[in-house]
This record gives sequence, C-alpha cells and structure tokens, in this order.
Amino acid sequence: MQTLLENMRSVVEELNCEIAGGPIFPRVTPQEIRSHLARYDFTEPVALDAICADVNQMMHTWHVQVTHPRYFGLFNPSVTFASVVADTLVAMYNPQLATWRTSPAANEIERHTLAWLASKFGFPQNASTSFTTGGAEANLTAVIVALTKAFPEYGEPGLRHLDGTPTLYVTAEANHSFNKIVHMTGLGRRALRVVATDSNLRMDVADLARQVAADRKDGFLPFMVSGTAGTTAAGAIDPLPDLARYSESEGLWFHVDAAWGGAAILSPRLRDYLAGIECADSITCDAHKWFSVPMGAGMFFCRHPEAVSAAFHAETPYMPAETRGSLPDQYTTTAQWSRRFIGLKLFLSLAERGESGYVEMIEHQASMGDMLRECLQRTGWRVVNQTPLPVVWFSRDGLDAPQLVAALQERQIAWMSAVELGGTSALRACITSFRTTARDIECVVREMNRLL
Repeated sequence: MQTLLENMRSVVEELNCEIAGGPIFPRVTPQEIRSHLARYDFTEPVALDAICADVNQMMHTWHVQVTHPRYFGLFNPSVTFASVVADTLVAMYNPQLATWRTSPAANEIERHTLAWLASKFGFPQNASTSFTTGGAEANLTAVIVALTKAFPEYGEPGLRHLDGTPTLYVTAEANHSFNKIVHMTGLGRRALRVVATDSNLRMDVADLARQVAADRKDGFLPFMVSGTAGTTAAGAIDPLPDLARYSESEGLWFHVDAAWGGAAILSPRLRDYLAGIECADSITCDAHKWFSVPMGAGMFFCRHPEAVSAAFHAETPYMPAETRGSLPDQYTTTAQWSRRFIGLKLFLSLAERGESGYVEMIEHQASMGDMLRECLQRTGWRVVNQTPLPVVWFSRDGLDAPQLVAALQERQIAWMSAVELGGTSALRACITSFRTTARDIECVVREMNRLL
C-alpha cells in the first residue's frame, strides 16, 4: 500500500503542476471530439494502457481545468490527495451501502463523519444524516421530508387528497434545483414562491411573512422556507436567525441550503456568519465544494429522524434483516437504493489534515477573496456584492463584461463569469482552490487592467 500511495502521489502532484502551468479553457468543437471517439467502435479489444493514455490526453486537452489555481468559476474545487485515494479505494472494493450488513465498516465510517459535522452545526446526536449525490438530492430530500412532517396523511393517497396546494418559499438567488424539485415531487412549479431580497440579495423576512399570510388566506398550505447560506451567484447569506424565528412561529419547516457556505462552520473567522443554522430543521451541505473532495458528495442533515423514516420507509424480502444496534438501513432512510461509499473521501481528508488543516484551507481561500477585493478597489474597480465568502462581483464604468471574460479565456488568464446586477455589467470571480496564491490574484488583476 505504501508503494501504491507513493506512486499515486507522484502522479497526482505531476498532474497538478501540469495543470497549474497550462491552459484553463479548451478550444474544441463537439464534432472534433466525436470524430476522435469514432475510433472506438467496441468491436475489438484495445490495450488498456493505450486507452488510458488517450483518455488522459482528452481530459488534459478538452476540459475546463477546474483545479487550476486561476479557475475562478463555479464551486468546482481543487481536491485533496487523500480524497483521490479514497475514490480509488471505493472503486476497488465497490461496497454497497444500502444496508448496514453488506458494508458495516463503510456505513460506520459515514455515520462517524456525518455525526462529527452535525455536531458542528449544532444538531442533536440522534439527527438523521446521509451522504447524497449532491446538493440537489439533499434539497429534494428536505422537501420530501418536510412534506411528510407537515402532511403525514399525504404519503399513501398523494398530494391531490390534501385540502389545498402546499407552497414553499425561496428567493430568486436560491439554487435552481428547487424549480426541478417542485416539478418532480408533483407540487408543481407554481407552488414555488419567490420572496423579495434586500439590497444585499438576502431574503426579505417582511415579504416572506406577507406572502405566507396571503397564501393562507387564499387556501394554500405553506409548509417550508428555504434560506441559503452562500448563494451561488453572489455568496449572499440569508438572515438565518430571523428566518428561524419566523418559521417556528408559523409552524413552517426551516431548511438551510448551505451547499457551499456550510464548510464555514469550521472557521473561527467565518462561523458567526452562519448563526441561526443550528435552528434549522434540515441542512444541505456539499463536501465536493468547500471541503475540496471530488464530485459528487452532498450531505443531508435533519433533526427529525422519525420524519425521515416515515418518508422513505421500505420493506423487501430480499434485503438482509436489519442488524441489532446498527444504524437504520440507508435504503429505508434515503431516496437512493444502490449506494456508493461517498463518505470515504471526506473521512480520509478530515483524518489526514485534521480540523485545523481544514480551517487553514478555508480561511486561506477567504483571504484570497479579500485580497482580490482589495486589489480591484485599489486599481479603480467597484465591488458590487457584499459577502464574507470568497465570491466577488466587480465592475467599472463602461465595462463590457462578456467581452472581457472572452478575452481572459482566449489568453488563458483566468476563468470567470459575466453577470448583471441591477442593470450593471459585472464580472464574477470565486476562489475555489486552496492552491490559489497571492501571485495568482495579482496576475489576474494586472492582466485585466492591461486588457482594458
């Protein structure tokens, strides 16, 4: 095993160096890749070494290098070496986590890891926790469990037997998975209410209260509020304490989508910005974002295990009997049936680096975000969003953001997004890599100013 780890580390470090010194953005057309793949008609075997070399070259050439230190795009992080090892081990053993009996060690490793993080969020020891394929599945789980808690009778006859249409409340800044979720659950897209935001893109609690009251008057059935701790676009953190108090007073399920920002709970510098998350009924958090492990590794936390069990209970004669003293089998507490050992990549990373190592990684990226703001403002840019998280929207007079983004990509300087806020053309940069350095920040700002 030691030799294997040494060889893997050498390969991964070499690849990281190549990526850091190479292009970020590929220039390729769909037809070019399809023409290349035409050689694989699967009629004759091909040597594995040759196939792997070819695929490696394709990934190296025809892929946005999201682990590049100047990739400032969406939340696709550089990944820890330990998490790469973890995914390799999982593939080798291929455990099935649907039941405890089939994968005792894997189930307990996930339980141990999730329980530790649940305690950081202020959740009780008996909280129901699970790894998911990503934040969308975790948010879907939250909606299903919230419906089950609010309307215990709906599970058998379905939503059509309720006295009205259940409604849930988000802002326009919330993750768009909720638009899919209301469709998939049968609530319908019209059941999703969009609450106004303040000047900092945070949910307006007064408008929430107004909409809930109006819906109840009109015969709708409000059941859930979802606040966001780190919105995708601008890093906004909704007023979680106010939302928690309001939701409790109105008997509404309070969910916090902390897919990105949830990792800040480890940071002494940042955790106060998540105050109120401990009052949530459920939380979404993605390990494949700010915990820097490979896709996909979402997490779901819920303080109502009985509602989770009611939502996903199942009985089958062909599955092993539940083991005395073990966790409830995961096929009876989650939307999944066949379950990959998702949690090992987070367990290995946490165990290798320790909490202090993770604090250092998270706070380094936050510091790089602060440095980016300072460099921009010092050279005449305006920062147009407010967040303690390392996502920065910035603009200046006469800026054509799409044109500048295209120039940055063409010259392989950085990967960013063009956005618009209140009619203002702006750029969005998010520090997603623990390998991003002060030199990277200075280089990007210098090159942007030169291009202008």
